[in-house]
Parts: sequence; C-alpha cells; structure tokens
Amino acid sequence: MTENPKQKPDYPELSRQIKVWAREAGFADARVGPANLPPEAERKLEAWLAAGYHGEMDYMARHGALRVKPAELVPGTLSVISVRMNYWPGGRDPEAVLADGSRAYLSRYALGRDYHKVLRNRLQKLAERIEAAIGAFGYRVFTDSAPVAEVALASQAGLGWRGKHTLLLTKKQGSLFFLGEILTDLPLPADEPEDGHCGRCTRCIDICPTQAIVEPYTVDARRCISYLTIELKSAIPEAMRPLIGNRVYGCDDCQLTCPWNRFAVDSAEADFAVRHGLDDAALTELFAWSEAEFKERMAGSPIYRIGYAKWLSNLAVGLGNAPTTDETVAALRARLDHPDELVAEPVRWALARHGFAE
Repeated sequence: MTENPKQKPDYPELSRQIKVWAREAGFADARVGPANLPPEAERKLEAWLAAGYHGEMDYMARHGALRVKPAELVPGTLSVISVRMNYWPGGRDPEAVLADGSRAYLSRYALGRDYHKVLRNRLQKLAERIEAAIGAFGYRVFTDSAPVAEVALASQAGLGWRGKHTLLLTKKQGSLFFLGEILTDLPLPADEPEDGHCGRCTRCIDICPTQAIVEPYTVDARRCISYLTIELKSAIPEAMRPLIGNRVYGCDDCQLTCPWNRFAVDSAEADFAVRHGLDDAALTELFAWSEAEFKERMAGSPIYRIGYAKWLSNLAVGLGNAPTTDETVAALRARLDHPDELVAEPVRWALARHGFAE
C-alpha cells in the first residue's frame, strides 16, 4: 500500500463519512476495525484445521494464518472497513418449500445474481468516493474472495456478533446479509465490538439436519449441507444423503430458526431478486434441464460455479428423498445412463430408494 501524500484527513470525521457513504452505496451498515485479530483467532483456526473440519477445502489450510492476519495478506493495512448488505429476496415461504419433498430448496442467498460481483462493485465505488474526498490512498476490496476472516473482522469492528452457527448476527436485522471489506492503510479509529446476544439459545444447533454444528461456534464443514452441495466436488456421501432432504444448493435451517431473524428485512437490491422461479421449483423440472439450459439460466448466478454435473448429482439426491411418484421415477430413469458417474451413481441410489433396482 502507499501513503496518501496529499493531505492528512480528520480521521474520526472521515470514519463517520464512510459509514454515510456506505449506506448511500446500498449497504445496510458499515463499521471500522483494526487490522489485527487477537491471538485466540489464530489458535481457533489452527485447531479447526487440525480437526479436519475444512474437509476438501484445501485452500483453507493452504492460506492458514493469513486469514486472521490482514496486515500480512495486504502489507500496510492499518484498518478494515467491514460492510454488510441484506440479501433476503422474498418469494415463497422457505418453510413451505422445505416441507414439500417434491420441490427443490436452494439457499435464499443464491436465488438472484452472484453477490460477489454486486458487493465488489459497490465496495470499489465506496473506495473511489473516499479517494475523491481525501486523495489517493492504499486499499483492496474483498467479498468472500480471498483468505479473509470476514466474520471475525466484522465482529471485532462492531458490525454484529458471531452466532453459535458461526455467522454474523445483528439485533436489528438478524443474519441474512452478505459481508464485504476494504483493507486500507488509513489509520481510522476503531469502533467498539458488540457483546454477543445468543444467551442459552441452541436452536441453530438443534435444528441442523446433519448436526454439523458440533459445538457452539464450531461447524464441521464435512457435515454441513452447504459444503456437501457446493464445495464438495464429488457426490454427496451416501450416509449423508437421507439427511439432505430436498436441499440441493446450500441450507438455511440454522438461520430460519434463529429468533433474531424475525427482524430480518427483504433486500432492496434488484440483483438479488428471485430469478427463473427458483424459490419454488419442482425437483423434476430442474433435473430435466439440459446443460445448455443450465448454463443459460444460471449465468451470473453463484450456482453456476458448481457446474452442471454436480447440479444434477445434488438433484438426484433430492429426488431420492422425494415422495415416490411416477414423475419422480421417470425423471430418474431418464438420467440412468448418464455418462458421468457423479450423476449416474446418485441416480441409481435414488431409484433404489423408490424400490427400483436398476
């Protein structure tokens, strides 16, 4: 990073202005924290990795302590501006979709356009507005795109607190939002962190379909449905399949049950609006998509990156858990000879679940 040679701003006033500009840029809130996390953060990360909880996410181990050391990730970093943007898109009641085994449940953050691009563009505009006010300064913007401990940094900055499900929570708007950061060489005054408000509540732990929250504030990704349907490149392990239900891309159960999310608000961001009826689509309908249809309809969606074969593989598991109907069985049989075992094997498993040994 480079120092700003033009002027020395009133940093407390600049911090106040940044929060105003952040809201004007479409963020729900912004806070400022220091560029260093306490040693405890590194110890927890090391213990989590040592337990193998990261599964096949090798990049978590590869980057290691960089996740909790922003000043080493981006040399010269003095402050971290943490922001959040609400994503809840509205649409059909998620509980109703989960209760209907013939429908496909997709995590509500993924029903619209890819949040990475939306947040990154807004963060860049926020940085440029700061630059217009004070002159050139050093910065880099991030949104779930580099080894940055987003929740820990946001919590330290007072943007909210880490819930027992490991996501950031706020008293005013729950947890249904994306996080982003600007790492900067500006010596901005840090905001005060907020105490946690989970108390004795364990709803998120109790409701997890796969019991992935192994203890408060610790998730074993290998059991997490979001990991199994998104990050895991192979098919969902057979032992986990019956627990997945109709969740074919991500999972929101721990957030849907959280009492603080009764205060969550729908997103005002048009890019996060539901596309292609994905809030209430039949499993058989999505399973019938051709690869060309998948690529066309998921272009610009976070779902696109898992690829067509993984998409079908997840849907096959969902169909294996669906009520036995002629339509379900016919849909599965239509894919029985799929050339990719990532798809064909779960299809055979699903048909066996419905009493058909193929």
